[in-house]
Amino acid sequence: MNGVFTPSEAALVLFGVFFGLMFLRVPIAFALALACMPSFILEPRLSMMNLVQETFNSYNSFILLAVPFFLLTANLMNAGGITDQLVRLSRALVGHLPGGLAQVNVVLSVFFAGISGSSTADAASQSQIFIPAQRKEGYSDSFSAAITAVSAVLAVVMPPSILMIVWGGILTVSIGALFLAGVVPALLIALVQMATVHVYAKIYNYPTYARATWRELVAALVVSVPALMTPMIIIGGKIFGWFTATESACIAVLYALVLSLVFYRKMNAAALYRVFLESGKFTAIVLFCVGTASAFGWLLAYYQIPQTLLKGVMSWDLGFTGTGFFIAFVFLVVGCFLDAIPSIIIVGTILEPLARAVQMDPVHFAMIGIVSLAFGLVTPPYGLCLLIACRVADIRVVDSLKDVGIMLMPMLAVLALLIVFPKIALFLPGLISPEFLR
Repeated sequence: MNGVFTPSEAALVLFGVFFGLMFLRVPIAFALALACMPSFILEPRLSMMNLVQETFNSYNSFILLAVPFFLLTANLMNAGGITDQLVRLSRALVGHLPGGLAQVNVVLSVFFAGISGSSTADAASQSQIFIPAQRKEGYSDSFSAAITAVSAVLAVVMPPSILMIVWGGILTVSIGALFLAGVVPALLIALVQMATVHVYAKIYNYPTYARATWRELVAALVVSVPALMTPMIIIGGKIFGWFTATESACIAVLYALVLSLVFYRKMNAAALYRVFLESGKFTAIVLFCVGTASAFGWLLAYYQIPQTLLKGVMSWDLGFTGTGFFIAFVFLVVGCFLDAIPSIIIVGTILEPLARAVQMDPVHFAMIGIVSLAFGLVTPPYGLCLLIACRVADIRVVDSLKDVGIMLMPMLAVLALLIVFPKIALFLPGLISPEFLR
């Protein structure tokens, strides 16, 4: 291939400009687009129309239509009072455990993750609910912000995760398989988070609620059943082939509207307008990032940069497990600096040949990447969920880092188990729908 740049020079320009703009605090989506411009301007075979074309091609995806609908479902759940019912159920289930309110925080994240698919939506809503409440009950602000942010990452691991939809669309992996594969890792992460809260509560004497009676538990469950049906509709419909991921997201929106306007009756016309407005704004941000990252990724493929970068790594002969840990390490580092969606589009496509070379199942590879990227939501300098929680708690991010680090240690152990034992991710897809694998 004759061109202005060699693969090495192109990589230096693309990544050099991108990280330079990030250092200058240019928003990531714009930094990705601007990093592409030298190649599109200087290469004789390329033009700025290629940038427009590749960006448009990424938007022209039926699968990605699911993203705005899942975001809208989450916002409808919050504004429609559905979250309040899930808080009541979570308290009845685990409020009697040490650190009752923090335990409720984690369990609510599990429920909410099965509805929203967005960690930032989870962090934003639960920070407003739990941080002031935990402060009143004597929890430290550092701990409150840390557990709220860390539990919010469950939304990208538990189906229906937006990251799973993007991964499936970009790397051509069955979204139904990814939905099933995320359940066990997400529950394991939730369990280690609850165990961490238990230890904290014992050390710092955090308060505990009285155990709910069976009558209170049944009453909370009955009221919450309609809300809990939402993830069943989304996931079950996709897995059993009743509708696609996008169609299930649309049905979830209609179902959330019925719950909010008819069943729980907590939403009026003004609130509905605000929900649509906020969902539209956030969708525009997410999809713009997808578009510019896709153009960046297209240039990486054009210059064959992934092959150049992986030549040396493949010669290391890491083996299956070593490759899994290498993939996790790369995603963990990249996730600290880059949003998860561009990371999937850029880094996922680079590392896919490496996973394929050791015969790693695409679903296993996806789950290693997604779980690793989840850490980036609470690790500086990106750490969007942590930034949201600390802003609500009115503390500096640095003040919560010690507690965040302690909470991430057992989560790293879950990631290591996921790498060493692929069945953790592949058990449910293999049990329910084996045809999804490979």
